[in-house]
Amino acid sequence: MAPRRSAVEEVEEQEQDDERVTLKFDEPLTWRPGKPIAIDQLLKRLDRLSKELAEMDQETVDTNSLTKVAKEVASHQLLNHKDKGVRAYTACCVVDILRLCAPDAPFTPSQLKDIFNLSITSIIPALFDPSNPYNNQHKYVLRSFAEIKSVVLLMDVEGSETLLLHLFSTIFDGVSGVKSTSGENVAKDVEFSMQELLGVIIDDAVSLPGKVVDVIMAQFLRAAAPGGTKDRHDFVPIDDNQATLLLKEEPEAYQMAKNLCQTYEEKMARFVSQYFSDVILEGTSFAGRPNNRDEEDSDEEGGPTGPSDADLKELRKSHILIREVWKAAPMILQNVVPQVDAELAADNVHLRQLATETLGDMISGIGAAGPPLRPTLDPAAYPPLKLEDDDRTDAPAINILTTPLSAISFSQTHSITFHNFISRKNDKAPTIRATWTTAVGYILSTSAGGIGLSREDETALVQGLGEKLSDSDERVRLAAVRAIESFRFQDVISKLAPNGGVSKEGSVLSTLADRCRDRKPAVRVAAMSLLSKLWAVGTGELLAGNEAVTAALSGVPTRIFNAFYANDLELNVLLDRVIYECLVPLGYPPAKKGSKNTGSNGNSQSQQPVVASLDHDAIRAERILLLVRSLDLGGKKAFFAMQARQPQFSTVFDSYLKACDQYNGGVMDDAADKKTTNINKTAQYLAQFLPDPAKGKGDLIKFAKINDRRNYNLIKYIVGQEHDFKTVHNALRELIKRIQASKDPTILDTLLPLLYRAGCIMFNRSHLSTIMEYSKSDQDGMGAVAHEILNEISHSNPDLFRTHIGQLCKDLVDQAPTPSKDNDPIVVETLKACSTYARKYPKDVPMDKEFIQTMIKYALYGQPARAAKYAVNILLSKNDDKSMLSATDLLQRTMKDWTYGSPHFLNKLAAVSQLELLAPKVTEEVDEKILNMTVQQVLLEVRTDASERDPDWVDDAEIDEECQAKCLALKILVNRLRSVGDIAEAKDKAKPVWKMLVKLIKEDGEICKVKDTPKYHRSRLRLLAAQLMLKLCTQKHFDDLLLPEGFDTLALIAQDGVQEVRHEFVRKLQKYLADGKLRSRYYTIVFLLAFEPHSDFKQRTETWIRSRARYFEENKQPVLEAIMARLLSLLAHHPDYSHELDLLVDHARYILFYVGLVATEANLGLIYKYAERVKQTQDALNPGSDKHQVLCDLALTVIRKWQDKKGWAFSAYPNKVGLPLGLYTALKSHNEAQAVAEKQFAPDGIDEKLDELLRAMDRKKKRKLHEDRNDGHPPAKKTRFPSRAALKEPKAAKSSPAKKSSSGAKPKRKQRKPLSAEAKAKAEEAAENRRRSGRSRGGKSYIERDSSEDDEEMLDGVAEWEYMKSGSEDGEGSDAAEEDEETEENEGEKEVAASASKKKTKSVAAPAPPLDDDNDSVLSDPVDADEEKELEEEPAEEEEVDAEQEEEDASPPPPTSRTSRASNGRKGKAAPASAAKLKAKLKAAATKNKVTPTKPAQGGRATRGSSRRKAATPVDDDEMDEDDD
Repeated sequence: MAPRRSAVEEVEEQEQDDERVTLKFDEPLTWRPGKPIAIDQLLKRLDRLSKELAEMDQETVDTNSLTKVAKEVASHQLLNHKDKGVRAYTACCVVDILRLCAPDAPFTPSQLKDIFNLSITSIIPALFDPSNPYNNQHKYVLRSFAEIKSVVLLMDVEGSETLLLHLFSTIFDGVSGVKSTSGENVAKDVEFSMQELLGVIIDDAVSLPGKVVDVIMAQFLRAAAPGGTKDRHDFVPIDDNQATLLLKEEPEAYQMAKNLCQTYEEKMARFVSQYFSDVILEGTSFAGRPNNRDEEDSDEEGGPTGPSDADLKELRKSHILIREVWKAAPMILQNVVPQVDAELAADNVHLRQLATETLGDMISGIGAAGPPLRPTLDPAAYPPLKLEDDDRTDAPAINILTTPLSAISFSQTHSITFHNFISRKNDKAPTIRATWTTAVGYILSTSAGGIGLSREDETALVQGLGEKLSDSDERVRLAAVRAIESFRFQDVISKLAPNGGVSKEGSVLSTLADRCRDRKPAVRVAAMSLLSKLWAVGTGELLAGNEAVTAALSGVPTRIFNAFYANDLELNVLLDRVIYECLVPLGYPPAKKGSKNTGSNGNSQSQQPVVASLDHDAIRAERILLLVRSLDLGGKKAFFAMQARQPQFSTVFDSYLKACDQYNGGVMDDAADKKTTNINKTAQYLAQFLPDPAKGKGDLIKFAKINDRRNYNLIKYIVGQEHDFKTVHNALRELIKRIQASKDPTILDTLLPLLYRAGCIMFNRSHLSTIMEYSKSDQDGMGAVAHEILNEISHSNPDLFRTHIGQLCKDLVDQAPTPSKDNDPIVVETLKACSTYARKYPKDVPMDKEFIQTMIKYALYGQPARAAKYAVNILLSKNDDKSMLSATDLLQRTMKDWTYGSPHFLNKLAAVSQLELLAPKVTEEVDEKILNMTVQQVLLEVRTDASERDPDWVDDAEIDEECQAKCLALKILVNRLRSVGDIAEAKDKAKPVWKMLVKLIKEDGEICKVKDTPKYHRSRLRLLAAQLMLKLCTQKHFDDLLLPEGFDTLALIAQDGVQEVRHEFVRKLQKYLADGKLRSRYYTIVFLLAFEPHSDFKQRTETWIRSRARYFEENKQPVLEAIMARLLSLLAHHPDYSHELDLLVDHARYILFYVGLVATEANLGLIYKYAERVKQTQDALNPGSDKHQVLCDLALTVIRKWQDKKGWAFSAYPNKVGLPLGLYTALKSHNEAQAVAEKQFAPDGIDEKLDELLRAMDRKKKRKLHEDRNDGHPPAKKTRFPSRAALKEPKAAKSSPAKKSSSGAKPKRKQRKPLSAEAKAKAEEAAENRRRSGRSRGGKSYIERDSSEDDEEMLDGVAEWEYMKSGSEDGEGSDAAEEDEETEENEGEKEVAASASKKKTKSVAAPAPPLDDDNDSVLSDPVDADEEKELEEEPAEEEEVDAEQEEEDASPPPPTSRTSRASNGRKGKAAPASAAKLKAKLKAAATKNKVTPTKPAQGGRATRGSSRRKAATPVDDDEMDEDDD
């Protein structure tokens, strides 16, 4: 029971009731029908009423006094009055009455509905016109609803859903729509009140209608860019001009919706969760069904169809909305994220893709407006970007809507969903992986919307991005490259570079560099462009020596230029464009500073304005120097090869322009056919260097038909070497504009790559002065690179020196040495460049007295000693009487103190060496002195004590004077021979020198009989002797002196125990072969590299062989096929040969190496023919031996297995083939030939061993198998070898190991001094194991030490092959060994450049070696009369096989047993079998097992020109060769 109130309280209450204020207004506001109150009078009354109500206080007002007024103002007459003023004042009165009567409204439900209808449809919309005369009344109504919260009564009104929808729509549309006719903006206080009004409704509502929530959510889509709701694959990027039309800030309605979601996040989270549940559930009703329209992973047919376009559109719209809501108010999506997470596991690809893209954008903070614009990497920007620029650049974002923003960390808030997202990188659908890759790129580049990632998460994403760069699907790889394009330069260095730079295998940047040689054009274009731009942007930091940038990007140029070795025409065109548009852009540095530079390279580059006085040529030359300095040896060779082709292309373009001029656009008066043929041939020649020769030729003909003389002149400016770079660049720009404005602008696609190659762009006369300055000052460590470039220019394009030769000579005079003062060693490179120029343009070199004396000083005192060589070359460049006088003077000075160890003795030797070559008449008088010094006092004397601790090899800088003197002495002896003009005299003089060279090779570099020579001396002498033998053999009369035995000895240098000796010898051999200076028999030597342990060198050699094979096939010269006969002879006399099964399999690896590089489907029959033909002969070098026949059976088996492996159709070669006389002789009788044909020489088990060998090789090279496919279709009808099962398999006797055969033993050298017993044992062991192909010494294994585990597996189970000499893995070449001829200053591989100019046209092709240097018979190609005459002039060195004997000797392939298996390793120290025992066992086996001869199956047409499907073994993308021809 409530307590009874006291009398005092009752009295106080009575007094309060007496004090309540009552409404004084008593005028009527309604009227009877037909008698309305005048509007002005009504307005005055309503105004007085509203003012009185506004002044009343809720606590003191007498609500009873308001009843009448409340009824009147809620009447239809006022609420629906036609006058907006009446409605405005009425609304003011209504809201005040609601305020005073709160919480009980004195209105009926119907009246409340009318009141809110008035407010929502009339009052609130009027607020968006600030010029309205009743704007204050409207604002008053709005504030009252918001502050008093009387608007909540709307929720109880019937039909409130419609009114709520109208209210929200009106406010959102109003604040972001057209404000008013006067252009006035809505006041911020009005917007705030509207937001507060909506907030009151949301806060009070238990639930909101779905349509109202839809309206709220729709405001976030206002941030979407035009077309933002389209599929990203169809989205067209917006350029800079279009970007100015985009919103630069969030729309007002967007801001209002965002504020509501943030303020009332709990309520909105519930509403939004329900909203998206309905939307996603409705849109994903197909989620459980497979998509058979575009689903890559479904093989079902006829099943339910996938989502319709309308379904996808609505679903995509809802996911875009989720992204933007996450960016604005992430907390309201707590229950929505799991729904998107569930979509990741959907069966439907579209749904998974959409979920992956959505989650990626959410993590990145990317909203409906889409990702930010990709940063611009401007390779031509100057000054270059600095990393610290990012810290001091606070420029505002261009578009706030596209600025990634994430208020909370997605990975921490929704960790499960985040890891589920990461797992999508392994999705089975490529489209999902591509989408994931793109998303990861944005996550990393935006730092997860600016909030950052944990170290573990960032590492996982970076590794995932790197993996996708190597994905099996090109779309994923391209997406990965594009993802990295979204990184700013600073992001690449800070986020990707810590994983490893371009040079670190397996890193993201290294994998990106691998994509430069991707098989898909789109991928390699994107990757190469991105890498080159990154390097160009980072040149500023590279020059400054920034360690992080250097580690990350210094290897970029090398990886890009290594693509040159792929020999892919399309890749070469791309490489040209990347060089001149990215690495060293034609527009670098820009002529004028643009007004807009913000955003370049990811941020502002406006460090300081570019001064007009900048030396643009110097800046550009510095970029070129930095580029060359960044290249490794292979990259430099490719770079220089590309520049060396410029003069050749320039000459061809001159011919093309002359042909165009004669063609005259097709209008000719005379000789029209000849001129038309000429233009067609020239266009065809140029077009062969393009990926599409047919289109290229057509475009060049179109250009000729246009007949624009101005265009012709512009091309002359571009290719002319006499023009400076500014002229070249301006001409090229004008030509591009003119062609683009012509009727056929596609001509530019053909013309531009050719002009890049023919134009004097990189090596331009404008750059020479700067390069020369760097060569003298060595600024920034560029001196050595500058000298390399000058040297290359002097070789490939000496015309550029015409304007600078005077300065070069002046510099030499200024820095000339004296007896007491040495020159700067770097000046020797300038001297070398001048020497090369003088050889080509001797008249341009000033030969005044001062300069001649300067050259004599360099010859006598220049350091290093090789300066003497270049000085003598310059002195004798004119080859006139004055030159001879200078040579005589120099010789006299040299002979004054002609004793060993005299001052500048090495200079004297170097000078005499060149004088012997260039001025032999001058040296005749002192010939005896020279020979006595070189032979008796230098070569035969050993002054340096040898030690067991001596290294096998030392670098050039560490070579002692004695070793250098010995090398120079050998060169003197050889140059004496080379200068002899009379052949008979030359041969006579050559005998002792030849004997000495052979002895140096055979005796392991030892020539002294009384004292041991240090090991590193012997290595140098052995290498130089082999190289000088090659040099002599470039002349035919000297080559005739190299008999087969000597050739085999020379060939073993390719397997020398010292790595540097092997490599330098093979490089020199490749150079001579590519230049056509050696006969074709020398190609045999390179196939001894089958066991080369240095994987990179072996790979480059393989690529070089493939290149030469393609060259010969294009010229229809079966050179390498004929090598098979010589290779079998070389292997038969190899020191490692043994009849033991395992060691015989090692020899099979040589044959496999040859077949894998040379054999094609077209020439396989010819190779087989040679092997078959060799078996029908006897060994001319060792008549009683059957080693070559064993190897023939082995080769035939290998060829058959290779054919089966490739799935090729075999066509037997029908014509005769000849064999070299010096290696083989005919069998004595037909019966003997028949017995040989029937006999199986290879031992039992060889077939199984070869099968295992091939399987092991397949495991190692499984990545390359797809290159060998026959277009996915089996050959039509194959003619195969006779089945082995159809033949009897005679059992070949196994040869037992013997101690040592006489052929493999080496006679011991004479004993120089008494040796201990232990020393004697060591010497005998060394002699016994003499050069097991130079591969066994101590415990040094010849197994490929740098190979992967696949190599170990391949070599498993087979004996090891050991080196005789140990050598460093990465040795540099010897200058002392290389600088041996004045015409060979540049030891770079010319065959690299030759690929650009030696194809298809005999006028510019390198001279091919003769079909066989020992006059092998022509194989299958017809021989014309001239060729026959030429062949008749060759010495008769071949045994011609007559037709009758050829037919009788036809034999089936030798049968092979399949009884044992072995791996493909190498064993070096097993002694060959005893010759006598082997012969006896083989004879017994042959008599015991006889096989009836069978003729081989003949199938199809077997001519060389028939159905050649494959021209050559394709070059693998991963194979690069610095010696590629």
